[in-house]
Amino acid sequence: MKKAVLTVIGKDMVGILAKVSAMCASHNANVVEVTQSVMQEMFAMIMLIDISALNTDFSAMSDHFANLGKEMGLSIHVMHEDIFNSMHRI
Repeated sequence: MKKAVLTVIGKDMVGILAKVSAMCASHNANVVEVTQSVMQEMFAMIMLIDISALNTDFSAMSDHFANLGKEMGLSIHVMHEDIFNSMHRI
């Protein structure tokens, strides 16, 4: 299974999880795990997504999430699991 880490940070509002999940589905990325929290008015979410069966290339999907973030006033970033692991190895 190929995986990616998706992060969302910004001001809390209705529909963040729904829109991000819908975009995952539109790219055929399956949400494997999700954790989210709201601290005062700040929303933070980390998703682990299965990207084994994407219907587009990873770069295009990443760009779509970045654009969704801009539209919603959020920071949305997708990082391939291999890159994530390399950056966070001690």
